[in-house]
Amino acid sequence: MDKSIQYIKSILKTVVGIITLPLLFVACPASAQNTISSSGGAIEQVFDTIKPVTEAGFHGFFQLLDNQPIVFILLSLALGTLIGKFSLKTISLGSTAGTLLIGVLFSMIAQAAYGIAYSIPGVLSSFMLLLFMYALGLKVGPQFFSGLRKGGLAFLVIGFIVWSLNWVICFFGAMLAGLAPGYATGLISGSYTITAILGVGQDALTSGAFIPPDDMSVQQVGANMAAAYAISYVLSTVLTIMLIRYLPRIFGYDAVAEAKLAETDFSGGGTDPVPGAPGALTMTFTSIGLRAFTVTHKSFIDRTLSQLAKDFPEVPILRVVRDGKILNMTTDPTVQKDDIITVRADVHDLIETEGKLIGLESDDPQARNVPIEVADVTMGSHKISGKSLDELRLQLSAGVTVQAMFRAGNELPLGPKTDVLFGDVMRLNGPDAAIQRAAKQLGGHAILFTMKSEVIYLAFAMLVGYLVGVITITISGIPFALGTSAGVIMAGIGVSYFRSRNPNFGGPVNEGARSFLQDFGLNAFVAVLAANVGSKVMTAFGGDTILWIVLIGIAGALIPPLVAFWIGIKVFGLNTIISDGAAAGGRNSTPSLNAIMEESHSSVAAVPYPVSYAFTTVLALIGGYLSMILS
Repeated sequence: MDKSIQYIKSILKTVVGIITLPLLFVACPASAQNTISSSGGAIEQVFDTIKPVTEAGFHGFFQLLDNQPIVFILLSLALGTLIGKFSLKTISLGSTAGTLLIGVLFSMIAQAAYGIAYSIPGVLSSFMLLLFMYALGLKVGPQFFSGLRKGGLAFLVIGFIVWSLNWVICFFGAMLAGLAPGYATGLISGSYTITAILGVGQDALTSGAFIPPDDMSVQQVGANMAAAYAISYVLSTVLTIMLIRYLPRIFGYDAVAEAKLAETDFSGGGTDPVPGAPGALTMTFTSIGLRAFTVTHKSFIDRTLSQLAKDFPEVPILRVVRDGKILNMTTDPTVQKDDIITVRADVHDLIETEGKLIGLESDDPQARNVPIEVADVTMGSHKISGKSLDELRLQLSAGVTVQAMFRAGNELPLGPKTDVLFGDVMRLNGPDAAIQRAAKQLGGHAILFTMKSEVIYLAFAMLVGYLVGVITITISGIPFALGTSAGVIMAGIGVSYFRSRNPNFGGPVNEGARSFLQDFGLNAFVAVLAANVGSKVMTAFGGDTILWIVLIGIAGALIPPLVAFWIGIKVFGLNTIISDGAAAGGRNSTPSLNAIMEESHSSVAAVPYPVSYAFTTVLALIGGYLSMILS
């Protein structure tokens, strides 16, 4: 047995040595080259140096992560996303919590085993977070103002409950536990995951608003704040993500079903994405179809296309194929016997009637391969404004179908008597040439789906949102600001809101690109955060103090959103996903918001988030300053 164990160990050392050898070249090239040169450089002698390489390899690996922060971020993202997918009885961490755990684990091991303290520039994490917030704003923009009208007061109350309970638990918990000055402020900052609270606490120290006891220095109080912050930050971030993710399930609700109800409620009953929103220019189910027929009926033979359009307006001809060639439609050709014509109309009518009227159906690929596009067009003609949809259909170019219609960002029911007014947005589907002609008739131009990026809008909108967020007003030593995150998400909401009323304002959002910015931005932010706080966690371990920090920090992080969520659904009658989103905003926990969006397969939880987020950010800074003074 002992020999078997030794044999297995030798194999593992060999494998680890081979894996870590390339890392040594990157992290410690001189050491790695010396190791190989001392063995004569022969491949067969590599195994003689496996043991020293292995012993140095793990240190080299963590040194690599320190020297190359991008490697740390990407490795944390990959492994965190991987473990986030695993579930136990339908419960899983999700990609954000997984990334945080992997990053913190790497950072703690590096500090404990090798004395390496990772420090990645905060500007990288800040920028990634802002990308996430902007992408999220684009998604929820049209629903945001509807959400304010429906539950603005409830969102503010939920935020206030989260903040006040957190402050009471952390401040009085630290007092009852007999913790030294600084710990209460650090607990509030960490359990609330707002680093800026440490800043206002430090301001209270340096300004003399709080004078430490005779046996303590300002530096010791600051160290207490940092220790309490680091431990409670990591624990509360992970546990809050899990709590917010599963709050609806804890109370017996189906998150996916609840999200669908909330989407219907906040969209005003509309089922189509508003103009400019992700997925807006997607072809939905329609009874209108394309079919090709070989002309044999005498009523079609020797008739021009314009004549046939007058005689059969309900069956527009989109293409004529003769002897394997597609005819030029603009020359108004005359249809001949055995031509293959492509028509677009109600599928039922085409099957029941048109085969008998035109001739046998054809499977000719040239006739059937007519691409159908979807486009939004703004009604820009006063001449036809006020006409009913039925009257307008007769004037629109042949082959175009009205898929949806919007007024002031709200979807209108489609019916023959629905009036079309100047400024309305019509979503048309049909061949590109037909859509372009219809757009000209409507006095607008077609906004088609595009894969082009919108860097100009992104950059300017984020710039404006960021500048608004950094505007600070200081009152009695307490800085008041909207915050860059709230400013940028409002910028995204604004862009999306204006697009819902005028699709010419930047065009449609590509959902794939938007979703990537949202997921990658947040998880990269979390990876950087994990690198920077992991080492601080290690330095805070020791004594009974850490037990109190853990207990108070967890209670301050989890109890407030749990109570606020319950009040939201029981007192205000909010949808559980909406109440959950408001609680996430009240907790200032963006990763938690992402978790409930993953769980509910919807972004509707983000509707109340900016309201409670901005409100509690201000309250949290005031509370942090007061906690330091009252210590």
